[in-house]
Amino acid sequence: MEGAGTGVAGERRRLVNVAYRLLGSVTEAEDAVQDAYTRWYGLPPGRREEILSPGAWLTTVTSRICLDLLGSARARRERHVGAWLPEPLPDRTERDHTAGAGPTGPSDPADQIVLDESVAMAFLVVLESMTPAERVAFVLHDVFRYPFAEIADVLGRTPTACKQLAASARRRAGGARTPVAATGRAEVVRHVKEAWETKDIAALVGLLDPAAVMTADGGGTVGAVPHPVEGGARIARYMVAIADRTPGLELLERSVNGVPGLVARRAGVVMTVAAFDVSDGRVTRIWAVRNPEKLRAWARQEPPLQPRVEPSSRLA
Repeated sequence: MEGAGTGVAGERRRLVNVAYRLLGSVTEAEDAVQDAYTRWYGLPPGRREEILSPGAWLTTVTSRICLDLLGSARARRERHVGAWLPEPLPDRTERDHTAGAGPTGPSDPADQIVLDESVAMAFLVVLESMTPAERVAFVLHDVFRYPFAEIADVLGRTPTACKQLAASARRRAGGARTPVAATGRAEVVRHVKEAWETKDIAALVGLLDPAAVMTADGGGTVGAVPHPVEGGARIARYMVAIADRTPGLELLERSVNGVPGLVARRAGVVMTVAAFDVSDGRVTRIWAVRNPEKLRAWARQEPPLQPRVEPSSRLA
């Protein structure tokens, strides 16, 4: 796993990209990378000098940390109230445009993640179905093109065993990475937004696949349906019920993990980030993230609505 040749500090971007795909959490990914750097700088100077490729060392250590976290995460997510969904990513260019962030502003870990098909919500959800070892082997080999001989060092298994793990993971993934034209997806999502805003149940039903499924993650801290809502008609009624219960809800078209999605906010506060999977012109899956812990990057992206200030009257 050769480094990028830009020095140890220059490896951070690549490491965060690896860790996010392995963990599905920006916060956990940044913590894993920081832990790897702490271990690197904790090595005696002589030991660091013996390491021919610091990038390779950091990638191996970061991946092992992620492997351990994935093992413990399974137990945590079994205790999680309701469904667990990966942390959604905003588009940096949208944030710069919307919030006025400058290129010299403080670096956000989410900004370092490359938004490609390997971070689409549909793909990340499939990764959650894999065993930790399968996920590591698959992500490192199929996404980042690391050879099995080097992945074996991460997993402590033979290259042949790692190849078998990746093959098993690949079968689970199936067609999760089949791209859908961005223009077609954006149009469907826009129509969903319009129908949701007007509380048009019939229009929503027409936009949703009859077998569509909606999954929500409230993290146990905010209200969210505890079990997936199945069926286009049921989802449509549920969406309209949400609109009825939340006056002043504002829907915004935003890129979510690199593909068209929706952000719902109220009084300038981001309440929900929704990702969509679209097939044959209809929505087949909706993933609604409502857990505030997973919406921190979106709070930084979306500026609050500015209240109207009336001019003060002059004192007589």
